[in-house]
Amino acid sequence: MTYTSTKHFNHEVGLSCCFRQWRASSHCRFLHGYALAVTLDFAATELDKNGWVQDFGGLKDVKQFLVEAFDHKTMVAHDDPDIAHFDNLNKKGIIQMRLVQGTGCEAFARMIGENVQMVLRAAAQPQRVTLTRCTVAEHGSNSASWIPA
Repeated sequence: MTYTSTKHFNHEVGLSCCFRQWRASSHCRFLHGYALAVTLDFAATELDKNGWVQDFGGLKDVKQFLVEAFDHKTMVAHDDPDIAHFDNLNKKGIIQMRLVQGTGCEAFARMIGENVQMVLRAAAQPQRVTLTRCTVAEHGSNSASWIPA
């Protein structure tokens, strides 16, 4: 038997960030922003002493990571050809730049999911709970998920 639970960090958490898809041939190549939402799905074959899959109170480090990584940040892909311009804006205090492997919901879902996995491994019994999916939504119509291997 497998149990599952889901934790939502909805749009009102304030994960307002700006980014662009510099490779896109559409309007996504321009800077734009969203208040991202994050959904974490967990699974376990046995419940903890409280009868839970995941103690949501134990995810405070995840919420702190989300706020520090995304809130009012400009996410810049490490291979963006205009990185020097973003770096200059950052040095002038115009933006708070965060250099990331990639931009967009898919890349953000993986980045967040890998952080959550580290939090779970650091827990007392990390083998009991697994992250099965991390979903990042720009808004109600667009989202992408990362599923750990």
